[in-house]
Amino acid sequence: MDLPERVTLIEVGPRDGLQNEKNLIPAKNKIEFISLLKNAGFQEMELTSFVSPKWVPQMQDASVIIDRCLDDLRNFVLAPNQKGIDLAVESGVKHIAVFVGVSDTFNKKNINKSTEESMNELRPLIQDLKRRGFFVRACISTSFYCPFEGKIDEQDVLKICLDFEEMGVDELSVADTIGMANPSECFELFSLLKHHLRGTTLLTAHFHDTRGMALANIFASLQAGIDRFDTSAGGLGGCPFAPGASGNVASEDVVHMLSQMGISTGIHLDKLLEAAAYISPLLSKPVSSKQFQLLKNVPQP
Repeated sequence: MDLPERVTLIEVGPRDGLQNEKNLIPAKNKIEFISLLKNAGFQEMELTSFVSPKWVPQMQDASVIIDRCLDDLRNFVLAPNQKGIDLAVESGVKHIAVFVGVSDTFNKKNINKSTEESMNELRPLIQDLKRRGFFVRACISTSFYCPFEGKIDEQDVLKICLDFEEMGVDELSVADTIGMANPSECFELFSLLKHHLRGTTLLTAHFHDTRGMALANIFASLQAGIDRFDTSAGGLGGCPFAPGASGNVASEDVVHMLSQMGISTGIHLDKLLEAAAYISPLLSKPVSSKQFQLLKNVPQP
């Protein structure tokens, strides 16, 4: 098998992982959670998002998080529109994430715009950010299945990726938002994208573990040439606008699998588990990742 020697994991727990959490997590605890994750070795991370607190109340403390957690690493902030981007720029971040759903129905339920309307709105915003030297990450939701429209056509995903690439984005994060993809579909889609996209655009896979397929999908994506993955400590996550979406694939389970395969991530598993253990008591449901459960069940001396 032609697999990479090293893989980059982008930790999305503080943003994607917590955005749908029922318990409001105090900012001080989010800040400590982020600090523990960075101490575990993550060089890239989603910190928060500048979105309406009416729709995503968990992210209402975005300015506080940014003020305390910015450093020289690649710190992403999700900004869905002009207002969010303006707030992100004012906060001092240099790495901004935007998003669009391949599915029109999902996109309309998420931000009340069609996919085409979103792309047209994002084009000048992205081009302006690139002129000003920002790193732009485009997150592409419902790239495999939509909870409302079903199976997504690979060519529709490719078209959006090519359009974003033409706008000048630095990274494409292609997401199995509701966790319905299988390894064969992942290999086919990422092989298609790798063939048609420029090699200079970073290509990242984002999996949810709704049906327990995320690790298998990561393995298939590795075989297709992908060496960047979004993961979430503790398997936290779920989209408020995607019925049936469970948590993201757990960072600790991915780190363990890749380590067993001889693939380096630069992440210290023991310190990562410390971060998961820290945030666990604050959550509305237990952390269920395999590595975390093993840690809990190890007999204490």
